[in-house]
Amino acid sequence: MRIQRNKPNLAEVDMTPMIDIVFQLIAFFMIVTNFENTKADERVKLPVQDLAKPGEVARQKELMLNVGFIRDQNGVKRSKTLLFYAGEQIPILESARVLKREMQIYKDLKTDPQDVTVVIRADRAAPTGLIQELIRLCQEAEFQKFALKATQEVNR
Repeated sequence: MRIQRNKPNLAEVDMTPMIDIVFQLIAFFMIVTNFENTKADERVKLPVQDLAKPGEVARQKELMLNVGFIRDQNGVKRSKTLLFYAGEQIPILESARVLKREMQIYKDLKTDPQDVTVVIRADRAAPTGLIQELIRLCQEAEFQKFALKATQEVNR
């Protein structure tokens, strides 16, 4: 008489290579991610200018300030001009305390204030006078270098 052996009907899949591939993809995307835009706020609609060009040398120490508005779903402004910084929405004229706090942090880290560049990403609809006032507040907080961001216009 013959003895029948039970064979498993299910084939087991070794997931180890799949896990390895997933980790390699994660590492790849972490390396190629553009960290330049991590400080950018999507609520800020930059002005378009044909003379706007990226910096030739990357700045080592920069303080990114996003100036814009809260908008509804249709893009209509629903607030006055605000400074979006560290999750806060601060009216421009009340931003002096934040700027002084940032300068104190740089000083605590023994960073020369002349090495820090304040990069202002201002919405295209932001009043020029308020941007000038923000620069003045930055100067009162002892910042000396400034850069303004814009989107480069592509001529076709």
